[in-house]
Amino acid sequence: MIRVIGAAAASAMAAGAAAAADFEAYPLPVLTQAYSWIGPYMGGHFGYQWDNTTHNPTRPRGIAGGLQGGYNWQNGAFVFGGEADLTRSGANDTFAPWKFSNPWFGTLRGRAGYGFNNILVYATLGFAFGGGRAEFAGISEGKTHLGWAAGGGMEVGLTSAWSARVEYLFVGLADRPYGLTGLNNGFESSVLRLGVSYRF
Repeated sequence: MIRVIGAAAASAMAAGAAAAADFEAYPLPVLTQAYSWIGPYMGGHFGYQWDNTTHNPTRPRGIAGGLQGGYNWQNGAFVFGGEADLTRSGANDTFAPWKFSNPWFGTLRGRAGYGFNNILVYATLGFAFGGGRAEFAGISEGKTHLGWAAGGGMEVGLTSAWSARVEYLFVGLADRPYGLTGLNNGFESSVLRLGVSYRF
């Protein structure tokens, strides 16, 4: 009986040694690899815009879409960069005799975030500019406004070059005097958009 047990133990040890040798010769593949966000990128975005016109009851709304481009640097999991975008918008509203629209806007912003491998969560803050248009009794008046933008989002690396994002921006375009209303008017916008980018 003792001889049988000893033989079985020896066989088990030999099989384990053989399996260990096979494992060393053929290691398991690495399933994860650190994702790099570094480099210049360009892309497009599409979403919806909600506005409030200051000192006026109109609330422009509409679809908005455009282009963005920027550059990322990375230090460990921390990602920093700058981004510029330009957006065309269908946001407009009519109340009583007035119609206000915000047909376009652009931003120049810094971005800072944390990368969970290929998932980047970020905040953004910077400068904004855009167009405003007032209409009354068939007469229109256009202005260019300056202001600021802030927001945040999440970006997912789909491949080493392509990424997709969801982003919220608040865009505040400062008041300017409009002769048609006799007041200073501006725009406070919320923008929710989806986008894709290609990193070079």
